[in-house]
Amino acid sequence: MTIYTWANYIHSILRWFILLFILIAILKSLRGFSFHQPFTTTDKKISTLLLIITHTTVLIGIYQWIVGSWGLKNIQNLGLSVVMKDAVARFWAIEHITCMLFAAILITIGKRVTKLTIADRAKHKRTFWFYVIALVLILIAIPWPFRESLGRQWFPNM
Repeated sequence: MTIYTWANYIHSILRWFILLFILIAILKSLRGFSFHQPFTTTDKKISTLLLIITHTTVLIGIYQWIVGSWGLKNIQNLGLSVVMKDAVARFWAIEHITCMLFAAILITIGKRVTKLTIADRAKHKRTFWFYVIALVLILIAIPWPFRESLGRQWFPNM
């Protein structure tokens, strides 16, 4: 197996951890601001794990975008105007990486909110919204198996 294949495999596996931790963080934040619960060290740990996993996945994704054939190389070989006219090429070269980078930024900001000296209810509410928007972007940008012409296996390279 090549490094790129391993990177693709790890990148695909880590998305499930991101989805798991972001859902946990969203549910805990929703519960926190709905029922006026304190912002605990467990809440901070979940946000930290989500941040670490997200940043690791983004770094692997950037490597794939630079080295792989669907990202930068596709833009260099075909030109940006050709890539933008092809839905599949545009998804891999532009849409996927852009949505995921914005989601990572929102997750990073959500983690930063946990360090603010504001009321716990406000922390829960702010992290909730940052994570919900990030989750929507992630769900849009994942190449789900049911997406026409983009679909990937649930666990590629297994």
